[in-house]
Amino acid sequence: MYNSVLSKLNKDEMMQKINCKRCAYYYVTWDKNQPHGCKAFGFKSKAIPSMEVLKNSAKPCTYYKQK
Repeated sequence: MYNSVLSKLNKDEMMQKINCKRCAYYYVTWDKNQPHGCKAFGFKSKAIPSMEVLKNSAKPCTYYKQK
């Protein structure tokens, strides 16, 4: 499924890499099963939030804000 999402993205979107750990909305949770959180989208996940956003919306995160 992830590969099908990547194939739909244009070259510019694929080149844009978002480092959530440098984002103001990223946080580390106490949940060992979902250690990564995003305050902008309001979720926790096992994967880095920007990857979850890309996988589920087929678009890169638009809320990135450098710390």
